[in-house]
Amino acid sequence: MEIYKTDTGIRVDGVTDLDLAQTLDCGQSFRWVCGENGFSGIAFGRYAVMRLEGESLYIDNATEENFEKIWKPYLDLELDYGEIRRQIATLHPVLREASAYAPGIRILRQEPWEALCTFIISQNNNIKRIKGIVERLCESFGEKIDGGYLFPSAERLSALEPEELAPIRAGFRNKYIIDAARKVASNEVELEKCRSLPYDEARAELMKIKGVGVKVADCTLLFGLHRIEAFPVDVWMKRALEKLFPDMTPADFGEYAGIAQQYIFHYSRMHPELFG
Repeated sequence: MEIYKTDTGIRVDGVTDLDLAQTLDCGQSFRWVCGENGFSGIAFGRYAVMRLEGESLYIDNATEENFEKIWKPYLDLELDYGEIRRQIATLHPVLREASAYAPGIRILRQEPWEALCTFIISQNNNIKRIKGIVERLCESFGEKIDGGYLFPSAERLSALEPEELAPIRAGFRNKYIIDAARKVASNEVELEKCRSLPYDEARAELMKIKGVGVKVADCTLLFGLHRIEAFPVDVWMKRALEKLFPDMTPADFGEYAGIAQQYIFHYSRMHPELFG
């Protein structure tokens, strides 16, 4: 990849295996908005607007320095997704088709606390409503910066009572958000430790939080801590496994199970006729 300054930010040439819509708007993250100039959003305290033209990635409000520190890892641009697709395509004919259908999906490397909190909010919810709750959470309790609001820290939310979250309209999830914030802020739950713990121990660490079950823990590990062996199973994935992969379990998808899961998840959502 080669980086060039532009009037509004930077241009990165040689970006492959990336589709911004498939990556930013597929249910991994809930802070990106598609507009006329591309996808705008905030991650790791930085506001940016991204668009792709061929293999050129334009990031407004970015510098070469914060591309290397923030956006390159955030978009997981150093991992060879082409090679991973070639490997996992050998596991099953449907997976070969699913990975070819959306080859631009990458697993975002999100801030762990934000991933945990947003996937608590995601329980029994749809993407549009999740985005609304997350937006209200940031506007109500996050620091304002140019372009929007930062995601509120665990320390900030830990000082609140569940009823003080009423303006975000998250319902029963309010008490889970506050419990998570208090346990993370006090280090009763150590998110960074979950990067290196044996997988079952990392999942158990997150499940100390009220309202965090296996699915939310797996989502946090995959999207917030880049444990790409994680394979979250929601309603869509349960149906996909039963219908399309009846002889396979999540463990059968190997070291890149989380990437395979995203290909299957997107393919299944875009092909509801397969489940009629």
